Amino acid sequence: MRSKTLIALLAAGTIALAGCGGTTPTESTTEPMTSDAASEPMASTDTPTFEAGTTMAKLADAGKMKVGTKFDQPGFGLKGLSGGPEGFDVEVAKIIAGAMGITADNIEWVETPSKVREEVIEQGKVDMVVATYTINDKRKERITFAGPYYVAGQQLMVAADDDSIIGPESLKEQKDKKVCSVTGSTPAENIKEYLASDSQLVLFDVYDKCADALRTGQVQAVTTDNVILLGFVSESDGKFKLVGEQFTEEPYGIGITKGDVAFCEFINTTLKDNEDAYNKAWDSTAGAVEGASPAKLPAAEPCS
Repeated sequence: MRSKTLIALLAAGTIALAGCGGTTPTESTTEPMTSDAASEPMASTDTPTFEAGTTMAKLADAGKMKVGTKFDQPGFGLKGLSGGPEGFDVEVAKIIAGAMGITADNIEWVETPSKVREEVIEQGKVDMVVATYTINDKRKERITFAGPYYVAGQQLMVAADDDSIIGPESLKEQKDKKVCSVTGSTPAENIKEYLASDSQLVLFDVYDKCADALRTGQVQAVTTDNVILLGFVSESDGKFKLVGEQFTEEPYGIGITKGDVAFCEFINTTLKDNEDAYNKAWDSTAGAVEGASPAKLPAAEPCS
């Protein structure tokens, strides 16, 4: 998989976390964006070859691909000053693309909020989705997951001066408190068991809007995975904090067309063979945020 070449080039080109929290993505969720950001091209002088008819062969022959990711999540996929998304998910996608001979400037980034992730895969609008995408059985009915490539945990973010919420149980005890998450996300479903009524849950299409609602006092908490919330905390100038312990485990997978086992196995092998590049990608993005733990590539699940 040309791991040494990928590692050297990724190390030269990985980007620091962008300071753009508060920028709300456009409403369009399926328009591709070619990124100039980021990295030096990761292609090798060697041209990889793949079995005819596989997704890898098709993409390698085209020399380009479309990747769905989020544009509103600091550390993972945030639209940066370059105009393209920046973060750990973006760098993971580049590692996979590079193993097919596809350079960073030949990736088209498609903004993919939680609620449309399965849809863009099924409709062929992207070749894969790398977007803090929790693996679960319901989603497996529609798409195939490679990975996991990271395991996060759900937590709560509140205003820095709010001591009334100390964990998810506080929401059921205080029925006037509202918590924000995004439509179609696993955290939005998980938090429901901790609420006194559905009216406590406020949903938007992107997490930027939840952060804005917390900043203006329209909601009293935001919930999603802790590594995502840490990004918002770091950009809040001391206005936000995390409370309580994580109360779920969220294994992030890479979404691809259902049944494409060969592509799934290729992705898993590529990440395993490029753990040094994976670790450097983490350290320069989500891992650079205060409070973030070191990343460890989990063992991949069987492809199906």
